[in-house]
Amino acid sequence: MGRRPKLAPGRKQPGPTQFRDPQGLPMAKPKKHRTSAPDPPAAAARLPWQPPAPPVPMALLISLAALLVRVLVSVGPYSGQGAAPKFGDYEAQRHWMELTLHLPPSDWYRNSSDNDLAYWGLDYPPLSAYQSLLHGRIINASLPDAVALRSSCGYESTESKLLMRWTVLSSDLLVFFPAALWFVWAYLKGGIGISAEERREGWMWLLAMVLLSPCLLLIDHGHFQYNCISLGLTLGAIAGVLSRNELVAAALFTLAVNHKQMSLYFAPAFFSHLLGKCLKRKYPIVEVMKLAFVVLGTFALVWWPFLHSYEAALQVISRLAPFERGIYEDYVANFWCSTSVIIKWKRLFAIKPLKLMSLSGTILAFLPSFVQQVKSPSNLGFLYSLMNSSFSFYLFSYQVHEKSILLPLLPASLLALKEPQMFGWFVYFALFSMYPLICRDQLLLQYIAVLGLFFLIYYTPGGSHGKRLNISCGAKLVLSLPFLCSLILHITYLQIEPPKRYPFLFDALIMFICFSQFVILTMYTNYKQWMLDTHSRSIGVKKDL
Repeated sequence: MGRRPKLAPGRKQPGPTQFRDPQGLPMAKPKKHRTSAPDPPAAAARLPWQPPAPPVPMALLISLAALLVRVLVSVGPYSGQGAAPKFGDYEAQRHWMELTLHLPPSDWYRNSSDNDLAYWGLDYPPLSAYQSLLHGRIINASLPDAVALRSSCGYESTESKLLMRWTVLSSDLLVFFPAALWFVWAYLKGGIGISAEERREGWMWLLAMVLLSPCLLLIDHGHFQYNCISLGLTLGAIAGVLSRNELVAAALFTLAVNHKQMSLYFAPAFFSHLLGKCLKRKYPIVEVMKLAFVVLGTFALVWWPFLHSYEAALQVISRLAPFERGIYEDYVANFWCSTSVIIKWKRLFAIKPLKLMSLSGTILAFLPSFVQQVKSPSNLGFLYSLMNSSFSFYLFSYQVHEKSILLPLLPASLLALKEPQMFGWFVYFALFSMYPLICRDQLLLQYIAVLGLFFLIYYTPGGSHGKRLNISCGAKLVLSLPFLCSLILHITYLQIEPPKRYPFLFDALIMFICFSQFVILTMYTNYKQWMLDTHSRSIGVKKDL
């Protein structure tokens, strides 16, 4: 055994546990290399194009709040309450339940002793009739007197009102709410025209804007209709397009058209966007044929009871296009009604030339938007196109009702994060355009409440309303004038009697103010859609196909 080497003076002998180098000198204990624990998952670790899905508890709370508001609006009056002999839209919906429950499908759209078409004849596509049949069976199980054939005309009771309101609420929950949640998820995943921060912080605000649209609340749950079904199916189709489920989207939109024919307002946008995508793929003809097969198959399924004869199908179609009512009805803020103060369209022209002029005006209005999507399809362009297409039909098509403003309002709400100023302005004047209808239905309290609630949420901290438009003081002054006039007309309409010579003077003023704003809005959104091409070329954005 060799001796242990001597240490320099002052150095201690290394202990048994000390480490020594090869020469026997003490050395520092080597550090152990620890294996670091994996970092907990964090939102910041996600890629920018993979935003977190909306938290379920918050989405549920917003949905419950929206449901509560619907219930509160439902407590109020409805269209035609106590107004014999024809009552209103509430009676129309109840009467359709009565007809579909007791008559075979061949008699639903045909005039007979049991079906007087002059008394709220069914004038919506077959899917709406099936919905009436389903709801009629539900009500018949609890309150058969409310849907008894012939004897139930004008039936009104507390129980029937409760059951009828429940049918709208359940339809909203089953169709519109899931579609809204699907859209918000697809919109967040795609990050369409918004930043990652807006996706993280703005989804709750966007969901609230979609679910708490004042006009939809007042028309469906106050006035009484089932727009939530057709709009919900359309919204689901939009979410399908954004999530690249085009075949599902085609089926859902076809169902929307077969529930209410006004859903055709969106048809140019869907057709141009999907066609533009198909043309840019490897096998465009195959892609178009797949979509066509789904559309035709869905149509055949819905119309099957009426396809046994040409006469039966034609009877249904004739009820869906009531040209005999004239080019417009009541005071609606579109081109034909607004300009009728100067040009008496109904007196100067017969129905046939008016139909041609209406068709030409509508096509010319949506054509720029249509061409842009065929040429350069994109998800953001698709949302703008939906608004431009529906606005074109509202402003120029034949037989437009004031309630039809709900259709361009849907895509406007979907663009709320991208265009918050435009959306808030549009909601206000869309609601104002229906003010005379709301007053007739005695829903003024609900009108004030939902408008106040909407803007309370709209201006909530963290919302997107803070995006300011760079416009001049002169433009702000011009835009403020119609707003001030609308405030004055709100009070004037209720407190002052119009001149006997012009009994609908205030209705006409409301219509004209709203029409002017709708024209400005549609010009703005058409411009924004066409500017997408310039912006994409400047930054080299690859289109989502």
